[in-house]
Amino acid sequence: MTGVPAAGAAGSRAEARAALAAARTPADLFPADDATAVRVHRALARLLHPDTVPVAQRPGAEAEFARLEDLWRRRTAATRPTLTTRHRTYTLGPAVAGGDLAVLREASYTQDGTRHRALLKIPRAAADNDLMEREAQALNRLARRGEARHRAYAPRLLESFRHRDPHTGTERRVNSLAPLDGWHTLADVRSAHPDGLDPRDAAWMWRRLLAALGWAHRTGLVHGAVLPDHVLIHPGKHGLVLVDWCYSTPPGARVPALVERHRDSYPPEITGRRPATEATDIHLASRTMAALMGPRTPEPMRAFLRGCTLPSEARRPHDAWRLLAELDELLDRLYGPRTFRPFTMPEPARRP
Repeated sequence: MTGVPAAGAAGSRAEARAALAAARTPADLFPADDATAVRVHRALARLLHPDTVPVAQRPGAEAEFARLEDLWRRRTAATRPTLTTRHRTYTLGPAVAGGDLAVLREASYTQDGTRHRALLKIPRAAADNDLMEREAQALNRLARRGEARHRAYAPRLLESFRHRDPHTGTERRVNSLAPLDGWHTLADVRSAHPDGLDPRDAAWMWRRLLAALGWAHRTGLVHGAVLPDHVLIHPGKHGLVLVDWCYSTPPGARVPALVERHRDSYPPEITGRRPATEATDIHLASRTMAALMGPRTPEPMRAFLRGCTLPSEARRPHDAWRLLAELDELLDRLYGPRTFRPFTMPEPARRP
């Protein structure tokens, strides 16, 4: 590349274009040192961004910028670990969340020439492989037997596979899930409203949660862990997804494990290692909604919630669909006909 400035030395758009044109592989453009490579990429992206050229030159600039980003993706992918299954090869990205059982990591894979994103749910301990397999079975059951119009209430399972760590030899069950963007847990919502969420805003979350449970129960599944961390809402879409099906079980069987830090939220049949039923999920969902609204809960709602959280499993409601209709009647008495209420969440703090 005689006469072409090194990418790291490019100080003008012309020099950056020359360096990019001369590059045949990511190594021709980006140094081996990761920190230096990041700085070079940022500098080139600044110089080559299409917004820096006149409109007439924009198409060519966009093509050059796309090539720069492709070389950068190839460079970063080459330095990241991969997991290969019968169907896909995943390039692992950073961890985006950590739960009690598992870590969620961003990942990407190529299929039919197109790059796709995924979330890989990897258990912290191999001892929890059975719970990961239980989740995969539950998600497959929901997808096959649940009414199609309600499938958005659960994550979409791409595949479930076993992966052996090449360094330790430990084998783990990994669940690959379609990514969920723009969603917040009810724990996040509660943190954003420490004095309690307005019950009129909680209403649509509550209604969708009952619909999700009614859908799952009709397929023969009890979720077993309807806790704030396991209920996601999308503010703009007014959507809800019930996640973490690792604790699910058929009605009449025991929930396999509990989240210890939420022990006080569980009904007696779970802590007492007795069979769970649809009423178990209704108890957990009611405790979650009561905590979300806190002191702002009006007395008629408190009475409604008390009936859903009675110690006796047999005395609690079992039919989530019927309970949803009763909730609608209560909301109509309290607030009148339903109207759409926009809901927003605070923007997360930007990292320096």
